[in-house]
Amino acid sequence: MFDFNKKNDWKDVGDGIFRKILSYNSKMMMVRVRFAKGAIGTVHEHIHTQSTFVISGKFEFNIGNEKKVIEAGDTCLMPSNVLHGCKCLEEGELLDVFTPLREDFL
Repeated sequence: MFDFNKKNDWKDVGDGIFRKILSYNSKMMMVRVRFAKGAIGTVHEHIHTQSTFVISGKFEFNIGNEKKVIEAGDTCLMPSNVLHGCKCLEEGELLDVFTPLREDFL
């Protein structure tokens, strides 16, 4: 029911991107993702619906055929099985929520 930040470690997923898994159950997962400036979230798709909140920084997101720059306080939604990715324009951090949980992250 509770998840404390200090007990979770950052995982280096390569190329200037770090991930920290937060609370989750079988239906939902929350993940913090830290990006160095210039880091690329490679274009991909998955069965999960994903909502992203920009905690800090600035990112150029591609979702389907749309490309937008979003920054701290903005959100975006990636529907299931839609190609998406991002480029970090200013060092920053995202909060991703997936439904159902990303078993591949565990």
